[in-house]
Amino acid sequence: MQQFALTLDLKDDKNLIAEYEAYHQQVWPEIIDSIKNTGIISLKIYRWHCRLFMLLIADEDFSFETKNKADANNAMVQKWETLMWQYQQALPATQPGSKWQLMDEIFSL
Repeated sequence: MQQFALTLDLKDDKNLIAEYEAYHQQVWPEIIDSIKNTGIISLKIYRWHCRLFMLLIADEDFSFETKNKADANNAMVQKWETLMWQYQQALPATQPGSKWQLMDEIFSL
């Protein structure tokens, strides 16, 4: 298994954050399927204020390249991503339009 940590910010607006969380209480079935079909075993998102942290556990065959290609060809994923971008904002020092940023592991016990 592989484990990845990613981060992203939400816009600093209580109403938008509440809407974002509400969407994540009822994620569209097509999105769940797209996650599972690319080898992701577990995906959790945590929030502190506007900062999101995603913990992703995937099988050995998983790759972000394959996931990104599958997502690019999935109309429902594209619709979901466009919707979510209304609530999200890029982290400082990221490329324009860039979303979730892979974090480097710096300690493990």
